[in-house]
Amino acid sequence: MLTRRTALAALASVPMIRTARAEARNLNISHQFPGSSGEEGDFRDRLCRRFASEVEKRTGGALAFTVYPNSSLVKTFAQISALRKGGLDLSLVPTTYGGGEIPELNITFMPAVISSYEQGMAWKKAPIGKALTDLLDAKGIKLVSWLWQSGGVASRVGPILRPADAKGLKVRGGSKEMDEMFQAAGASPSSMPSNELYIAMKTGVMDVAVTSSSSLISFRLEETCKNLTSAQGSSFFYIFEPILMSKAIYESLPADQQKAIMEVGESLEPWATEQAKADDAALDAVFQKAGIKVSRIDPDMLKEWRNLARESAWKGYAAKSAGCANFLKMAEAVTA
Repeated sequence: MLTRRTALAALASVPMIRTARAEARNLNISHQFPGSSGEEGDFRDRLCRRFASEVEKRTGGALAFTVYPNSSLVKTFAQISALRKGGLDLSLVPTTYGGGEIPELNITFMPAVISSYEQGMAWKKAPIGKALTDLLDAKGIKLVSWLWQSGGVASRVGPILRPADAKGLKVRGGSKEMDEMFQAAGASPSSMPSNELYIAMKTGVMDVAVTSSSSLISFRLEETCKNLTSAQGSSFFYIFEPILMSKAIYESLPADQQKAIMEVGESLEPWATEQAKADDAALDAVFQKAGIKVSRIDPDMLKEWRNLARESAWKGYAAKSAGCANFLKMAEAVTA
């Protein structure tokens, strides 16, 4: 029997659909991260909802959006391909997930090539930023809003501070290049999206999980480990997770709506960066409260990771093609 309580519960379980005029065009936004209330919860979901709300306002309700968290609309690794084909409107997604189709994109999660948020955001106005934007555009994707995130390392065993600490362990690095670095350190890397890490760590399929601070918190990985390598201090982990839009869908919109989308995307970048930094700080507190030992990488340790990355992941990436070699050269030209 349908009661008011069960009806409200059912409504709460569906993705957000914002009220808009009957003639509004609805666009879908997909991502792999947990849903939020819009005010509390994973900031990446909140970023998508802020973006949706502001674009709706600026277009006078001509555009409306439905946000699908938890890969509930499109599977995690399929989002880049779906954007390229026009089968998905927008996504907040790590661009490295498109590295199989577009190898140059793996520069956006290259270990130790970025060492601060400021360095990452400096890409936007540097030659590499234009090259990355042009590359995505040529592949059918519009880069709407820049977002970098730092991350840490959750370990079921000892702390992972130097490359030697990973030897013999099963590690989720998060990208082909990160896996290559850990393999060079003597680890056994395995690929999986961050929303599958909890079970993998809980059951021992993985010994070590390398992912963003926000994901370490949102996916409750403090329940699965004994040690955390903090995202604060020195870090070899910076990943690019922008809002992307299908170029085919973008070009089907009138110029004023296109303008609203790009302006709102850019306007939210400072807020998103501050939220990413806040999660880096919150990460330590969450894990310490759970009784997990928290350690930090110092500059000398980071130098070891960078040297290892340069001889493994960087070298392998540059050898793929002249285009990849050029992207790496442009990335190295943007100093910390």
